[in-house]
Amino acid sequence: MISSEPLKLSRNEGLKEGSPFLSGTIASSLADPATERFTDDDYEFLKYHGVYQQDDRDKRKVSKHYMMMVRTKFPGGVLSADQYTACDRLADEYGNRTLRITTRQDFQFHGVLKANLRQTIKGLNEALISTIAACGDVERNIMAPPTPATNPLVDEVLAEARALSDKLGPKTPAYHSIWIEGRQVDFSPEEQGTYEDPLYGKRYLPRKFKTAFVIPPLNDIDIFTNDLGFILIAENGRVAGYNVAAGGGMGMSHGNAQTFPRLADVIGFARPEELEAVAKATITIHRDFGDRTNRKHARLKYVIEERGVDWFRTELEGRAGVKLEPARPFEFTRQGDLLGWHQQTNGKWFLGLFVENGRVRDEQGYQLKAALRQVVEQFRPEVRLTASQNLLLVNIPSESRAQVEGLLSRNGVSASNPFSRTRRASMACPALPTCGLALAESERSLPSFLSRVEELLAELGLANEELIIRMTGCPNGCARPYLAEIAFVGKAPNKYQVYLGGNEGSTRLNRLYKDSVKGEDLIPELRALLLRFREKRLGAERFGDFCARVVWKEASAPV
Repeated sequence: MISSEPLKLSRNEGLKEGSPFLSGTIASSLADPATERFTDDDYEFLKYHGVYQQDDRDKRKVSKHYMMMVRTKFPGGVLSADQYTACDRLADEYGNRTLRITTRQDFQFHGVLKANLRQTIKGLNEALISTIAACGDVERNIMAPPTPATNPLVDEVLAEARALSDKLGPKTPAYHSIWIEGRQVDFSPEEQGTYEDPLYGKRYLPRKFKTAFVIPPLNDIDIFTNDLGFILIAENGRVAGYNVAAGGGMGMSHGNAQTFPRLADVIGFARPEELEAVAKATITIHRDFGDRTNRKHARLKYVIEERGVDWFRTELEGRAGVKLEPARPFEFTRQGDLLGWHQQTNGKWFLGLFVENGRVRDEQGYQLKAALRQVVEQFRPEVRLTASQNLLLVNIPSESRAQVEGLLSRNGVSASNPFSRTRRASMACPALPTCGLALAESERSLPSFLSRVEELLAELGLANEELIIRMTGCPNGCARPYLAEIAFVGKAPNKYQVYLGGNEGSTRLNRLYKDSVKGEDLIPELRALLLRFREKRLGAERFGDFCARVVWKEASAPV
């Protein structure tokens, strides 16, 4: 029997409906110097403005030390030299003197105090950098391939990502009023009651929405982890259109079978002029069919999983007013970035630099932040951020290469990226001490853990192997762990789930190998696995493929 009782919506749904301009009481809280934090309601509204309120969990035993994380929005990860230097300066003035490259090609500023929040966001906007919709139940930053040597169509795809980003953003005037004008947003009750965003409606989306572009055969974006993906199909050196993929997402919750990582399905082929209609139709499907009662079950991937791909395609075509063609053939061979010097398709050069866990900072003997600032100030390259948390210096003339290398070298940074293949393929989320969701360490632990992995590989005669290793402090999957050959997902303090079996092209989910392993037992677990890999691999077989062929089969064999 179907219940006639209305669905009990989640708390966030009531907040959005009650303040559809997404303003809450942010402005009045900013004006109150007596408090160092925002209210719990404003905590939710801040996300739409690109801000997370956090506290330093290392200091909780004494008291909660509140601070903000501010996230930019760079479609395709592209920023000018002036924009980069503005970010560098603001990180020093108001943040913790670091910049963190996210897995969605943005910058995050950590450690911003409430008293400095408006000046930080205002300073970014003065450099033509926005933070609106970098977080929240809306379209997030649209990703695109940043590497100018892979394909002459890269710049065209980046331009498409920027154009689509402009069309899919929320239209609330509150962002400009609060952060640029610095005034209280005085919307009348009538305005609050009648305003609806032209795309998102009154309650916006049930959860976040992620869109990305990619150019095969390099899957440098991990395209199948997105709600909506556009896979470039080129014919005769020109953009013919895009295969449309939908329903991807990494997040899950421990012990909740309703939640799981999922790879997007390829739905069909769309012409370039149809992209906006396809994107808006997909967003409105999420808006209208997503679960608004349970935020853990509110992503588009669950709609498609439960209703089916055929249903989704029919609904999409009806809303978009287009008829998708059959998907065109394509193949992904690998993920990751081109590091070091590479010549661009326009004849100039770019330099790809490995940034461990995306953290741009200065350390003893390795002044990466200072080196980048000096290079950008002197040579004025375009800067591009990658989905693997690395950084590209773009459009450098051939005659400037030696000077760039010399300047980097004086700061202890080598253009040759002298790190192991495994370290260069690694990623971690920030986790402790800033993320309130973290159950275990991630960014602070992975570098030293990788040193032990490198020692183990050398000991076993596997030093030249590339292992794609990703670590997260919780199961939400911000570093896309469920695609890695080896993933460690925080389960509790110093305890991790171990996942095995992702592949080089980021087209296969890994599987849970062990549910709870102490941090000190991770290397012994890897030693046993790598010994078997060394003995039983076929030719040049990668570790992830070995796990899928051997370890998965053994784990599923009847006892």
